[in-house]
Amino acid sequence: MTTALPNPATDTGAGPVFDRLRRHCSPKLALTGGFAGRGAVESVAEGCRVTLSDGRTALDFGSYAVTLLGHRHPAVTAAVRAQLDAMPTSTRALANPVAAAAAARLSGYLGDALPKVHFGLNGADAVEVAVKLARLATGRPRVLAVRGAFHGKSLGALALTHSPLYRRGLLGSEVDVVHVDAEDPAAVGRETAGGRVAALVFEPVQGENGALPLPTEVLRQWCADAARDGAFVIADEIQCGLRRCGERSVALADGLPVDGVLLGKPLGGGVVPLSALLCSERLYAPLAADPFLHSATFGGHPLSCAAVPAALDAIEQLADHGESLAAQLDVLLTGLQERHPRVVRAVPGRGLLRGLDCTSPRAAGATVLELAATGLLVSPCLSRPTTVRLLPPLLTTPAQLAEAASILDSALAATERTLRTTDVGTSEGAHPDAHT
Repeated sequence: MTTALPNPATDTGAGPVFDRLRRHCSPKLALTGGFAGRGAVESVAEGCRVTLSDGRTALDFGSYAVTLLGHRHPAVTAAVRAQLDAMPTSTRALANPVAAAAAARLSGYLGDALPKVHFGLNGADAVEVAVKLARLATGRPRVLAVRGAFHGKSLGALALTHSPLYRRGLLGSEVDVVHVDAEDPAAVGRETAGGRVAALVFEPVQGENGALPLPTEVLRQWCADAARDGAFVIADEIQCGLRRCGERSVALADGLPVDGVLLGKPLGGGVVPLSALLCSERLYAPLAADPFLHSATFGGHPLSCAAVPAALDAIEQLADHGESLAAQLDVLLTGLQERHPRVVRAVPGRGLLRGLDCTSPRAAGATVLELAATGLLVSPCLSRPTTVRLLPPLLTTPAQLAEAASILDSALAATERTLRTTDVGTSEGAHPDAHT
């Protein structure tokens, strides 16, 4: 392995960054960032490529799915810059035309069934308002989520997140949540029978749980059972939507009758933070009656909303290329699994949300570090520590994909040598069950 701790004495420009992180933030941020960058820090980025403070470059197939359009997409940055020069914030007293235009564009983007839009700044914001509206509209306390789910870390969203890793030390939350098993088609029907369920919330493709697509037929049964009882159905597509997995909305493309879709991450074009709930009139009814029922100082922020039309235009322009790229990626990953069975046991995912499911957490961790050290940034899965997420931007070129393939091949070979040298094989670390 070729990783090293940051050395303020030798790493030009990076030492003070790590010192500030240790002093004023979490020392572990300095440690993990130091390992990933080999003592350097991020400096400049454009398209798929990031330049580090020591002059090295890396392809970015990570960024937790934010950079679907790469870094600094010119159309998005131009739209945001124009708004910055005109009116970068809202009075909150006068009507906000930028947010209104973004809402209209988003509503039409997913069709007529979800005409209402509420903006937040991150994914957890969208989850919070969706759950709040569902409980208010139904007068019911309970929300159903799925085992293995990740919906955010704010207290309400955290209740829907399944992994105990994020809830450690907390006594619970005010949200009554039951997690159902994706292998049990009858689970939602049993839970909704008592008339206590306000909503079912699910990710069509669980990102943090290892790029795991949920079974469409199970989801179809769940949606029918929830609707039969009057419960809302909400698809969290913050990571998998906006053509990351090929479709504008995975749930709608799969014919699932949902009352709301949550979008985020690349919604701001990889330039500004933004999330949104797109929903039915029925789910939105409490906010229609009282728009101040759920509001935030920076909700519908003009800079973020200015990015929406440009981001959606760019995503649509790249949609066909994204489908071709996804097919090439599938072939690439299948080949890697065949060549490195000691390290990779499966390659789950859909579209451009893919995973390398490794034979042990150590194998996955070693691979992430080796990839970063040799020029490819990826995202780990904390909920499923055996899986490495690959999230290439839509605008990745064939040459860049070939470069990534070469780096992946070499990194997996290096991990295999490390496992062999330390006698850490496939028997270490049982594969964590997604539904535990």
